[in-house]
Amino acid sequence: MPFLSKLASVAALLALMVLSGASAPLRAGATKTTPQLTLWAWERPEDLRFLNSDNVGVAYLAGSVYLEQQPVVRPRLQPLRVGEHTPVTAVVRLEPTKNTPAVFSDEYRTRLVVQIVRLSAAPQVSSLQIDLDATRSQHDFYRALIGDVRGRMLASMPLSITALGSWCMGDDWMKGLPIAEAVPMLFRMGPDRAEIMQSLALGEDFREPLCRGSVGVSTDEPWPAPLPGRHVYVFHPRAWTAESFSAVQRRVQP
Repeated sequence: MPFLSKLASVAALLALMVLSGASAPLRAGATKTTPQLTLWAWERPEDLRFLNSDNVGVAYLAGSVYLEQQPVVRPRLQPLRVGEHTPVTAVVRLEPTKNTPAVFSDEYRTRLVVQIVRLSAAPQVSSLQIDLDATRSQHDFYRALIGDVRGRMLASMPLSITALGSWCMGDDWMKGLPIAEAVPMLFRMGPDRAEIMQSLALGEDFREPLCRGSVGVSTDEPWPAPLPGRHVYVFHPRAWTAESFSAVQRRVQP
């Protein structure tokens, strides 16, 4: 078996192992509830069984794919525990490196699609999110990649991506993508942060319709002006606790 195939098999197996604490695993696509609030759970031990509600979701880092000359998978190695009623999203991070090809081939895209879909194959996962960066020259590649991933997923399983605020305000490359939402990442932003935050404070909405249903924020940075009716994703730089979750609840529903 080729080395990359072995990596993919190990990644899929580990993904099935890390989701523990749920007594009744769901098939992919079985949960149709869209929560108002989702907590991002990154690469650290996380015990989120205190949630156990279909009103609050968990989007966990299922693994990263490093964009070397050939894709290299690093699956999640830290335990994640969730309640059986919690909607779960698998997040796959696509990580550029100094060896990332200047041009991606069709074969490269196919390999990447396979790794992404395999990393999302875990108990209770009901949706997939791709966390990516894309330079202007890579837009066509990522459009094709997202379309291919969508084609390999269950029709009932939502697909989303993370998005730079600048993509949502004035860049049309995401128009028509076969995704449920693009989540504007309004933290760890670059020099355009002040302009974007000011636009939101003045009541302007994102230009891209795919960005209008959700927002991504962090507990350690200022949040944008209230955006009612949005699906709020929250990042926390440390392990989640009942106390840190309660603080988020007070900000989302004051």
